[in-house]
This record gives sequence, C-alpha cells and structure tokens, in this order.
Amino acid sequence: MSEFKKYQCMECEHIYDEAKGDPDSGIAPGTRWEDVPDDWECPICGAPKDFFRLIN
Repeated sequence: MSEFKKYQCMECEHIYDEAKGDPDSGIAPGTRWEDVPDDWECPICGAPKDFFRLIN
C-alpha cells in the first residue's frame, strides 16, 4: 500500500491527513481521499471537499 497523502483546504488551510482521517466527522483513520464522501465538508470552515488540494 502506498503512503498516506495530505490535502489542504484552500479556504482555511486545514489539512486532511489520510492517516488520521476525520473521526469527529465519521471518517476513520486510514481513509483514502477518494473514499471520503463527496458531501464531506472541512471541519473547520465548512468548505466543500473540492476546495482541498493535494500537498507534498
């Protein structure tokens, strides 16, 4: 399995880390970005999933 990736919100700079998931929103640790539901929102600012970009 490839390493986990991180995605950053362009609105508030919150980082979604695949390794950590978003347990408070029901997204288990280890959940890949493509498996996060399309209606998921940034837990900080409420921006939609498509406001996130892959970071290195």
